Amino acid sequence: MSDDEQARAPIQFAGRRWLFPSALVHELDPDSGAFDRRPRRTARDWVVDISCFLLAVGIGLAAAQSLPEKPGLPHSLVVLDQTLGALSCGAVWLRRRWPAGLAAALVPVGLLSDSSGGAAMVALFTLAVHRPFRYVAWIGGVDLALVPLFYWWRPDPDLPYLVVVLFTTLFTVSITGWGMFVRSKRMLMLSLRDRAHRAETEARLRAEQAQRLAREAIAREMHDVLAHRLTLLSVHAGALEFRPDASREEIARAAGVIRESSHEALQDLREIIGVLRAGESDESSGGRPQPTLAALDALVAECRAAGMKVTLDHRVADPAAVPASVGRTAYRIAQEALTNARKHAPGTEVTVRLTGAPGDGLTVTVTNPAPPAEVPPVPGSGQGLIGLTERATLTGGHLEHGACPDGGFEVRGRLPWPRP
Repeated sequence: MSDDEQARAPIQFAGRRWLFPSALVHELDPDSGAFDRRPRRTARDWVVDISCFLLAVGIGLAAAQSLPEKPGLPHSLVVLDQTLGALSCGAVWLRRRWPAGLAAALVPVGLLSDSSGGAAMVALFTLAVHRPFRYVAWIGGVDLALVPLFYWWRPDPDLPYLVVVLFTTLFTVSITGWGMFVRSKRMLMLSLRDRAHRAETEARLRAEQAQRLAREAIAREMHDVLAHRLTLLSVHAGALEFRPDASREEIARAAGVIRESSHEALQDLREIIGVLRAGESDESSGGRPQPTLAALDALVAECRAAGMKVTLDHRVADPAAVPASVGRTAYRIAQEALTNARKHAPGTEVTVRLTGAPGDGLTVTVTNPAPPAEVPPVPGSGQGLIGLTERATLTGGHLEHGACPDGGFEVRGRLPWPRP
């Protein structure tokens, strides 16, 4: 079994089964037997069942010996009483299979048989242990209501009527309360088991969610970092392919850009894979520092060196004062927008405008006109903008993008910049 399957498998019952009731073991470990079969008795069940049978027989024998001493009791009724008592004691072995039926059947039997009182008490206790309170309320309530009638019909020769009625009522209530207490302990154990399973499931789901979020963050970072580099490679490789008559200086310049972009892409890829292996965040990794708003000039210069026409309108007086997370998001927005303009509108002049101040927020806008000729669609387009929208939302801002009336395209991100 794999580690993932072991994590999803329910916890098996690890205790000594023979010390626990079979019903409880069956609930704690459902795989121990089929649901359509009654669980087998454990050693504890046999001890308890034998004890209950002997208790019922002992009480029945004591009551049967006192029957001839009761005045005015016909011999036929004595025989009937003892016969029903013996059958009731034998029926105690059925208490686990039919607890409600046995307890209900012994209620009218108790009116005719004094020697079945022990078996009736055992059945009532079993009912309180194995069935909800509504069964106990109905059957136990009827049993208590018939106590005064039974001792009015067959009074005890040694005790007053009120005393024997009160004693029997208290004894019946005590037996019922004891059974309900045992049931509550079992229900508590089952609830703790379910709570432990639920906690393990929630912990596993949180771990899976954290892994998924980490993968998504790494995927976004790989897209943001590598898409820019690979686009430069594609542009210059295409230029070399379609311009075989280019001068040696142009070929050398394009080859240098390809070499530098390849080196940077490989370096970025190594750092991201290193973060993935180490399980650390970007900030805690030992690689190069993440780009901030101060690196925007270098990004524009790199695009110009690659042959793009880029106009930078930088109106932020102190880029170093921008919070690191906000500046990094603004840099990624500009990087992705320049990459998209290079892919979808090659040869056009791109304008990058950056404005903002503390308390007013930071706005980065990248626009480009319509391409001079039709450009074939690029597979996977739009995924980067989706990731940037989520990144901007996480920083407390928002991103808008869409076509302009003149056929161009605009990407506008507004990010929070709180006052110091």
